Amino acid sequence: MHVQLINAAGGLKSVKVGFSWTTFFFGFFPALFRGDLKWAAIMFLTASAIGFFTLGFGAWIPGIIFSFIYNNMYIKELLEKGYRPANEQAQSALHAKGIIAA
Repeated sequence: MHVQLINAAGGLKSVKVGFSWTTFFFGFFPALFRGDLKWAAIMFLTASAIGFFTLGFGAWIPGIIFSFIYNNMYIKELLEKGYRPANEQAQSALHAKGIIAA
C-alpha cells in the first residue's frame, strides 16, 4: 500500500508502507536513489562488514533485515522533516501500521 505525504511547501511524496521489495532485490540502491544518503551508507557498510567477516556469504543477510524495516524508517524520517499524511486514508494506514499515533 502506498501513502501520500505532503510538506508545508506543498511537496508531495508517495511512499510504500511495509515490506520493501526494492531493498530486498537491490540493497542500498533504493535509499540512494531516494536521496536518503544516511541509510544508504548504513546499509552498504553493514552488508560490507558482514560480507567481509563471512567471506561474502553473509552479505545478503542485512538486505533481508532492511527489507522489513526500511520503508517504515523512511516514512518516520519524512514525518520528522515536516511531512504529514496528505489525506485520511494515509493517516489511517500509518496509524494501523503503528507508525504514527492517532
